Amino acid sequence: MIAYEFYIRDPKKGDRLIGILPERRKDSSRITEESIMHWVENILGRSINGEEVYYIKVRIDEDSGEVLKLDPSSFNQN
Repeated sequence: MIAYEFYIRDPKKGDRLIGILPERRKDSSRITEESIMHWVENILGRSINGEEVYYIKVRIDEDSGEVLKLDPSSFNQN
């Protein structure tokens, strides 16, 4: 299963994981960087500043639950 780990930048304490959302859309043409960031805004609230939030695309093994980081090109670090 593909998912996105969302982080918020915190210059004092270091970046913090704020949530993991699974990708459930079947039509991959609908999956864009903008749609992913809009999605997290809807879930976590509009108070999240898009410039301070980034995501990493991951794969979750459905049997073990292990989270595997994908290719670094899947990082969105604005």
